[in-house]
This record gives sequence, C-alpha cells and structure tokens, in this order.
Amino acid sequence: MKDTAPTPPDDSWHPVEDGGFIHHVGPIWYRETEGHPQRIGFRAADHHRNLNGVVQGGMLMTLADRGLGRIARRCHGGNPVATVNFSYDFLGAARIGRFVEVRPRIVRETGSLIWMVGEILADGELIGRAHGIWKKLKRKPET
Repeated sequence: MKDTAPTPPDDSWHPVEDGGFIHHVGPIWYRETEGHPQRIGFRAADHHRNLNGVVQGGMLMTLADRGLGRIARRCHGGNPVATVNFSYDFLGAARIGRFVEVRPRIVRETGSLIWMVGEILADGELIGRAHGIWKKLKRKPET
C-alpha cells in the first residue's frame, strides 16, 4: 500500500520542529491565522492508520494535546506548561489522505491553570472535541 504524501493543504502551513515524540508520528504543521489562535495539523498517512483503516485515535489525541498545549504555552508568555487533565470526545473518523487540524480556544485562566477546548476537524468536518487543563510551570521539568 502506497503511503499518502504528508503535505499541508497550502503554503500558509509551516513544519513543527520537534525531534521528540512528534518526530515519530508527524510531520505536523502549524499556521498563524489572523484573529484566531495558532492551529496545528497533519495529513493523515498510512502510518497513522488503525486496524479499521482510519486514523488511530491516539494520533487524534496527540494532535489535540499538542495543539492546545502550544496555545497554553503562548498564553503563559512562552514559558513551559504541563497537561494535568485531558479528555477527547470521538465524534467521527478521519480517513487516510485527509488533513486533520485542531482549532483551540482558551476557556478560563487563573494564576496557575489554563482551561482549554478544541475542535478537531478533518478537511473541515468536525470529528472530535478535546478538553483539558494545563498547569503553568516556572521552569522546565528536570529530566
């Protein structure tokens, strides 16, 4: 089976540079949109496929966690954040070849926490919703 070319929909998307876990499941792209938070997405390829022939649910959750976390980090002035609670509602499936993106939104912020939600779309069709809480950290956790 030939793998689908992992390309973004257009030139407004830029590669997310990440040599860690995202490097293994990507590539993933980001896009700045005027009046909206940054979005990230990926082109569903054969290596994202589950046994039912659609994108593995864990990949959708990974995208949502990373996308919401990027906005939480930006909200915290670029300082580190950590996911403390995360849930995902599966509303549909993403077929291979579709471009999947998350559209994040901050719901509430306190001095130490950020509550977020996000819609996950496959070629514009709503396929999931993510909900989470991110902790604002003072510095990167030690490894």
